[in-house]
This record gives sequence, C-alpha cells and structure tokens, in this order.
Amino acid sequence: MRRVAVSLAALLGLLTPNAADAGVGDPQVRTDHPWYPGELSCSTFERLEATQADLYRRVVGDVPSADEQKALAAWLWRNTHYWHGEEGVEDLWGEGFRQGGDSATRDYWTGLFAHGFGLCGTTHAQWSAELHALLGHNRGRTVGTAGHNSFEVFLKGGPYGDGRWALLDHDLSTVIFDREQDRLMSIADVQRDDRRLAKRSAAEAQRGWLVCGLHPDDGAVYADYRSAEYFPGYSGAPPMTHLRRGESLRRYLQPGLDDGKTFVFWGRNYQTAGIPGPERSRTWVNQPETMYGSEDGAEYRPGQARFANAVYVYEPDFRSGDYQEGVIAEDARQITFEFQTPYIIAATPPNDAAWGIYDAGCRNGLAVQGEAECETAISTDRGANWTACGRLTGRLDLTDQAKGFRQYWLRFSLPDAPADSNAPPGAVAATLADAGLKIITVCQANGSTIPRLRDGRTEIEFLASGRAVTSIGPTRPQADAHRIARDFGTPTVTLAAEAPRGRPAVAIHAAAHVASSNPPSPDVTYEIEYSADAGASWRPVVEDWRITRRGDEPGDFWSQSFCWGDVPLEEPTSGPLQVRFRNTGGKKYLRAEMHLVYEPPSRDATEVTFAWEDDGGEQTASHRFTGATGESQTWTLAAGRNVRTRWVEYRPVPSP
Repeated sequence: MRRVAVSLAALLGLLTPNAADAGVGDPQVRTDHPWYPGELSCSTFERLEATQADLYRRVVGDVPSADEQKALAAWLWRNTHYWHGEEGVEDLWGEGFRQGGDSATRDYWTGLFAHGFGLCGTTHAQWSAELHALLGHNRGRTVGTAGHNSFEVFLKGGPYGDGRWALLDHDLSTVIFDREQDRLMSIADVQRDDRRLAKRSAAEAQRGWLVCGLHPDDGAVYADYRSAEYFPGYSGAPPMTHLRRGESLRRYLQPGLDDGKTFVFWGRNYQTAGIPGPERSRTWVNQPETMYGSEDGAEYRPGQARFANAVYVYEPDFRSGDYQEGVIAEDARQITFEFQTPYIIAATPPNDAAWGIYDAGCRNGLAVQGEAECETAISTDRGANWTACGRLTGRLDLTDQAKGFRQYWLRFSLPDAPADSNAPPGAVAATLADAGLKIITVCQANGSTIPRLRDGRTEIEFLASGRAVTSIGPTRPQADAHRIARDFGTPTVTLAAEAPRGRPAVAIHAAAHVASSNPPSPDVTYEIEYSADAGASWRPVVEDWRITRRGDEPGDFWSQSFCWGDVPLEEPTSGPLQVRFRNTGGKKYLRAEMHLVYEPPSRDATEVTFAWEDDGGEQTASHRFTGATGESQTWTLAAGRNVRTRWVEYRPVPSP
C-alpha cells in the first residue's frame, strides 16, 4: 500500500451539499439496572452528576450537597466504572505510536467510553476534567508520589473553610479521614504520618470506605509528595454516534464478538486466563455492591474486568440517495465516505506480544467487503494524505491503516474515469450499486457504559438528540489539515472547519495542549475564541483561563497543561467557523482540536435489540422507537432470572 498526498482544498471543494433525509443522530439508552444503566446515564457531565448523586444516596443514604459528598459520589462511581490497566495510545503527533511527545489519553470522554481503563496518571488526568465540571475551575490535580500518580480535590465549606486539598485516589481506592472523621486529609497530611495513616483500616473508622481498598500495601506510595499537575487532562466533545441508514452499532459486553474467540482490542495483551487483551483482576468494577463497607477489599479474580467492543456495520444503498448520508465528497471519479466514533478502532494483533497491537499485520479492526472495479484508499488525517489500498475485490483488511484512530475517510474511485471534474457524479455510485459493499469497523469500548438488563422486568429509556459531531483532532495531523494561521509551537494558532454536507453547526467544543512551564504562572491568561465571519469578529469560548495556585504544593510541577471549553452558537451556522487559541505569556501550543456539533437529518426510527442469557437460555428482544428527536421514550423488557447481558444493538429503520 502506498501513501499519496493530495490537496485538501481540492477535496473539500467537492463536498456534497445534499444528503439523504435519513439516519439517527445520537441514539442513547438507559436502563434501570442499579449499577450499569448505560450511556444515557453518563454521556454529559450533567447526566453523570445526577447518576452519581442517585447512586451515592442509595449506597450511603445521604443526598450529596456539600463539596465533600459530591466528590465522594464521583469517587464511588469512578471506582466502580473504571479500572487500572494499560491502554493503547493514539498517534497524537503523527510520528507513530511509539514516537513523539506525551501520548497518554488525556481526554475525559475518550478515556471513559473508548477504554474504561488506564494507568494511575492517565485516569487521574482524565478525571480532573470531571472535577472541574463538578466543583469549578481547577478543583482537581494529579499529584506525583512514590511510584504513583495520585489525585487531590480542592474542597470548600464546613471543615474545609475557604478550601483545602484532599486525597481522592480512585486508582488505589483510597480516601483517608482525620481522627475525628470530620474531613478528608490531603497527601501532605498523610505523608507526615504515612505509616500510621496510609494502611488498611476498618471501614467503620472511615465512614464505610476502606483505606487501600484494592491492595493492603498500596498505602506505601504516600511516603513521598513530589509534584503537581494542574489541568493535566481535558474534556472534548461528549460521546455522540450518528448512525446512517444501512448502518448498525452493536456493543458486546465481553471479549470475543459473535463467535466468542475473535479478540479485537486496543491495549496491553495480558493473556490472563488464556483470553487476549487488557484486563484487571483486582477492581470494584463488576462487583460494585461489595465496595461500601468492605473489610477485606476487592478480591483477586482473574479477568474481573475486561475490554468490550463496539462494532459498526455499514451497507450503503446506492440505488437510492441514502448513501449520500455518509458521503463527505463525490464527483464523477470518486466517492469518499467519512467515519467517526467516540470509541477507538481496535485490532487483533499478529502475535502474542504484550504490545502486538502496534506491530504490522493486525486484523479485524476495519474490513471492506465487496466486488467492484473500484480502487480504494484511506485517510486518517482528514484527507491531507491517502494510503492506496488496492482494488475492491473480496475482503480488504485495512486495520493497520485505521487502528488507534477514532475517524477515517474511505475513498472509492474509478481507475479509468475521465479527468473532467465538471462531469456529473453518479458513475461510482452506479458501479457500487451491485458491489455488495459492506464496511465493518470494530472498536474497543468500556463495558461499564453499555446498558445492561436486570432480572425480571427492565425499564428502558431511549433518547436521540438528533445531533452529531465532526472532530478536527485530536491528532496534530488532523488539526494541521485545518490550520489556517500560525503554527504549532507558537503562542497562537487558528483552525477552521465546517460541518459536513452543508449542515448547520449548533455548538463548538475546543481544547489545547500547552507548554505552560514549570512552575506554571497564575498571571498568564489563556483564551479560546471563535469567528463565524472569516475572522472579522471574535466571540469567547474560554476567557481569562488561568492556572490558579492554591493550598499546599509540592516542589515540582508538570510543565504542560490543557485549556478547554465549549459554547452553543447563538444560531445554527452553516459555512466555515474559525477557532483561535492564544495566551498572554508566550506559551507554545503543542496541539489543538475543535469539534463542531451539528444536526444531521434524523428522521428514521431506531430499532434497539438486546441479547442476553438467563435461566431459559439465550434470548433476544427488539423494540422500535420513533424518530422523534429529543423525545424520551420507554420500553419494558421481560427477562428471566440470572440475566447476563451479551450485547445491545441500535439500527436506523425508516419511520412508518
């Protein structure tokens, strides 16, 4: 396969203005499962806070109102939905998975939905964005200790007065109260007497929360108090999936897919108990009811938590106009489809090595099936560069080209088409009409965010917002394809993009990775602005953002940070939007990304299917929800006893 550079401007000039009035924008489900109701319970910070508050009330018996209670509710939820593991990275710098700058997954939503696991510093960096949304500006930080990256939250009110840092380590399942159980202690407090304080103690002496809940020796890490990371993570666009007519999304809660032996993942291959892929043997995930009041901690159980999968199958209909719903460009010579997901494209590695996912020869992440006289090519940097993949004959496995990304463009072109760009489109669609084209994209997902059924009757809520998102980033090559002013490595950079297929944008999310220096200065202000009139005027997305310094601090700091925010547009906006990043301290921007939320045509109904096992064997049930955008709808599903949810699938179907 070979890479071919083309003009992005030339490609974008071919954008199709009219698309089929079909598909479903952002379908989501929530069940009444007591612990794992699904994505509709946690896909925005507002939904997440409400879910955490309800869970805390049921477990502890109190409604969280003070800072401390809200922080503990978030900590409880994170402990039971996210586990310690080594995720595969994204090629953020365009230099390969093992090259370039910092490659940790620092976006909150990617960490939660595409992985559900990460190392201590990774998960706590992501989590800082949640505490920022929950409590306010810069209320969480990652703290370097002895061989560990822990976490502190800045609490106010009551025993915390105007504010104090408090240890809130979900990676080691540890919070520590003072002797009187009046307040949570900081790492600096604990470090001064770590041998007494940071050891496993009875839960009743800690308001029901066991110190070192995962392993009794974990407390040794608090002997040192070394460094602080302010704004070490961020939140990009919340998870949204746009399903086009002819496309389905099926999510499997356990590894193996349909045959139980096809393992497609994006992380370290532990091979625990003979099952490939990431896992964790000591975690509260999948046993959340045992956490509060535990005396012995999480039991060691091989494979207690493993990766899940999200599988997209797309069969565009070229005999109608439906296929245009997925098209980003079309002319007489080619058709280009886009794909974007909140999950991450996974791989079956060619070997049993710990990091075989990075080796050449991976399979099952992206497959294109069909028979047609068409050449195929793929781009993962929004059309700036293309990799030729050969003739569409049988099954093309493009996993090595797509793995570790969350978006791609896929182009089909006629090998002998005329060069006249003014010729009307249609020739490629006619060629593909009888090709039996099927595009299968297998992603990794977090099983804790997939809706589960319960024994007996399950109440299911469905909601489709009618929205979708197009992302410029997170990789630097993806952003470079839309950079219109200055360059990365300078104190200002500007990106420009528009929603696909001429649809109006309704909101902007933006984030930047900044070399903010060690120590970071609280006097530097960071701004993100947008323009809808080609730069003639600018409006704020983020203004007067500062790296505030408060409370006790260690002697060292991370020299980088993130700045992020979002804004609804005053009115739906078609055409290019610009986003500008700048600061007053001459700090260099390492990466930047922008996400446009838009409203695709979403008139289809959604068929939701659950598959499960119970005491009666394997079962499935389906229900069709109407295409009413933004309207909550319900379904009651009856199951037997000892229910184990296998998968859930969403599929657009024409409305009656």
